[in-house]
Amino acid sequence: MTASVKGLKPVCHGGVCDPTSGQIAAVFVALYLIALGTGGIKPCVSSFGADQFDESDQSEKKSKTSFFNWFYFSINIGALIASSALVYVQTHVGWGWGFGIPAVAMAIAVASFVIGTPLYRHQKPGGSPLTRIAQVLVASIRKSGVKVPADKSLLYEVSDKESAIEGSRKLEHTELLKFFDKAAVETQEEKANTDPDPWRLCSVTQVEELKSVVRLLPVWATGIMFSTVYSQMSTMFVLQGNTLDPHMGPNFEIPAASLSIFDTISVIFWVPIYDQIIVPIVRQITGNERGFTQLTRMGIGLFISIFAMVSAGLLELVRLSIIKRHNLYDYTGFLPMSIFWQIPQYFIVGAAEVFTFIGQLEFFYDQAPDAMRSMCSALSLTTVALGSYLSSLLVTVVTDISTRNRKLGWIPDNLNRGHLDYFYWLLATLSFMNFLVYLLIAKAYTYKKPVQIGG
Repeated sequence: MTASVKGLKPVCHGGVCDPTSGQIAAVFVALYLIALGTGGIKPCVSSFGADQFDESDQSEKKSKTSFFNWFYFSINIGALIASSALVYVQTHVGWGWGFGIPAVAMAIAVASFVIGTPLYRHQKPGGSPLTRIAQVLVASIRKSGVKVPADKSLLYEVSDKESAIEGSRKLEHTELLKFFDKAAVETQEEKANTDPDPWRLCSVTQVEELKSVVRLLPVWATGIMFSTVYSQMSTMFVLQGNTLDPHMGPNFEIPAASLSIFDTISVIFWVPIYDQIIVPIVRQITGNERGFTQLTRMGIGLFISIFAMVSAGLLELVRLSIIKRHNLYDYTGFLPMSIFWQIPQYFIVGAAEVFTFIGQLEFFYDQAPDAMRSMCSALSLTTVALGSYLSSLLVTVVTDISTRNRKLGWIPDNLNRGHLDYFYWLLATLSFMNFLVYLLIAKAYTYKKPVQIGG
């Protein structure tokens, strides 16, 4: 509406627009609506899609292992259209059409989703997972002086086949984080009470839900560094690309910011290869229906991401050598080096995504308690935001340290006089250290043990 409705669309003269306070407010309302909608869709759509597969049916269970691959593939098809066809429409036809087309597409998507409602398998809401976590924390603290029995079968559990939440499987007791087991210890008074206070007594499954979330946190933390590498595509890669020759033929040039389309193409290229070629081959070797375990898959992605930074650093070394050779330190135009030399670093990031981001989606869904899958999927997505914040923090720290004693620093306004390669080497080193820490975390991780309903 801000691009087409009179009154909301700012008046522009000579390419310079002068929006009113109301028009600015309308734009920000639109941006926050996108954020709100994204927050509702992203954590839920992958979990909801995976819930459509019946794990008790072997053919559906096998298909479920491919779901996250093709789900991420579909997202990137949308991103490819957005960064190519829609950008063209916005640039050459107008912003009204550029925003109108995705608005209509989203309306069709909503209608399609609603029409399909009778066909879906629904997980009934079981209350706030945060409340259930809080209950375990409060109950275990209240019973901090209570002794946990050696026989864990004496701990409290609901008598039904399912857990207290309909449709959710019970979880077997684990020996980790034993303090929380105190929340499931029944006192004599509670044994006589047919309706125990959930803030004083929790089931073993509820305690194990909290343990499952806590076990996920170290794996989650290692994803932040990967997201920091991922965020370079919209920051340092663009700054680097702005100095390179963007021309492709005499009349066409590609903006540095648009080069991220090759990351999207990389994902679209690698997903079918991974799902149709790599997984069947690895499945023959490992006997695992997924090919790689989820933790192995994420680890491979973390390892690949190191080479994205190495590739970017090597390109920067070549770029700086050209500057030195031709004395172009203060040159403000494009260097005699094609921007398409950046493609390998984008392509490597895309390959790493297929392993880490998709593996992360599947891992957090699979390892989350049945009633906490959307929450844990949302938790996994926060690594993207935190990775961006970490990238900003690193730039701030590097700039502060490298500009001391009146030095220009690693990342000055004029990159021709800087050392962006040092920043890439720093990220490569941090990524390698993160990978080593991940190996230790993955080795110590214990997978959740659900009790099969009816089994």
